[in-house]
Amino acid sequence: MLDRRFLREHADEAKRRLAQRGTALDLDRVIGLAEELRVQRGALDTLRAERNQMNDEAARLRQKGADAAAAIAAMRALSAKIKALEEETRRLDEAVTAALLELPNLPHASVPAGAADAENREERRWGAPPAFAFTPRDHVDIGEGLGILDFKRAARLAGTRFALTQGAGARLERALINFMLDLHTSEHGYRETFTPFIVNSASLTGTGQLPKFEDDLFKLRDSDYYLIPTAEVPVTNIHREEIIPYEQLPISYAAYSACFRREAGSYGKDTRGLIRQHQFNKVELVKLVDPQTSYDELERLTGHAEAVLRRLGLHYRVVTLCAGDLGFAAAKTYDLEVWFPAQQRFREISSCSNFEDFQARRANIRAKGGPYPKPVFVHTLNGSGLAVGRTFAALLENYQQENGDVLLPAALIPYMGGLERITAAP
Repeated sequence: MLDRRFLREHADEAKRRLAQRGTALDLDRVIGLAEELRVQRGALDTLRAERNQMNDEAARLRQKGADAAAAIAAMRALSAKIKALEEETRRLDEAVTAALLELPNLPHASVPAGAADAENREERRWGAPPAFAFTPRDHVDIGEGLGILDFKRAARLAGTRFALTQGAGARLERALINFMLDLHTSEHGYRETFTPFIVNSASLTGTGQLPKFEDDLFKLRDSDYYLIPTAEVPVTNIHREEIIPYEQLPISYAAYSACFRREAGSYGKDTRGLIRQHQFNKVELVKLVDPQTSYDELERLTGHAEAVLRRLGLHYRVVTLCAGDLGFAAAKTYDLEVWFPAQQRFREISSCSNFEDFQARRANIRAKGGPYPKPVFVHTLNGSGLAVGRTFAALLENYQQENGDVLLPAALIPYMGGLERITAAP
């Protein structure tokens, strides 16, 4: 959520930065409502002060044995006026909050201009594409040929955009999760956490999925419960409505979760394979940090996600998303894109974002101490470290052999019980 005072005092800057995202919302209306609310709250405080004075006067008259009836009647009349104004203020506050919840975050000054992903800025590449003496196959053909991926049975169990892994495939998925968690906790300093896969609407509002993106969520019928679209939601909300002692910052969490997305609006996109599923596994990295160091922390978090790809020997690049391609809550995002030989293109495998105080303001997560004698909103960050299904798919394509086997990178062999190559099941 954007700061009301910032919008009021820097309206032109806010309009300019929101325009970079292509946002067509009426910011003047939001600012006008917020200003009306501010003025009305001031008037309400004045009336309450007057009522307190009247109460003191009535008490003084009673102590003197004088007639206080007129003072009491005036105080009651003022109380009725205050009650009506309080209700009006409550409704106005709800309207301002609802309007603010629809506004996306402001892009950071370092975010490139642009309207779509074609205008994202490449920052760096690592590794090189594998060279094949044959035409590389995609991960669907490879996985089905090895008997480790089964989309037909998954469709029978649930529907389209679901996957079933078996044998060495199921073990590979588990190996990836364990490898990522071990790397982030033992070498990168994250604290492992395991959260519910179901959250309430307050949690989703805190991280920015609600109210704007409700159509992309799976909601449990007749309840306030939703399946999580990412572990970012429950992990960030661990500290909702809390004031964190400053000395505990930065707080760094690593979490495995299953993720559930309706993929509303993506019909016809990536319908083949593991790229865009209704259910998938992911290891998520979340940081709550000092506002003064959040962009240093973003570089650090992005490097931690990159470390997974490097250990796995996967060719990738890092791009900075342009303003028009930013997620709703992000101020700046790096996408890590891994090479898929069959498609001859890079595909996103992780997004690492700094939300500044946008989520913390919605979830009321603050810190106090050190340079902050009064509570301040922390900055929140998150990144996939990594999306497991897409990593699985990238491994199959990049390590495929002409005979259909798939070699395993050295980092995964201990997690696969010493298995170095996946071959077709007998």
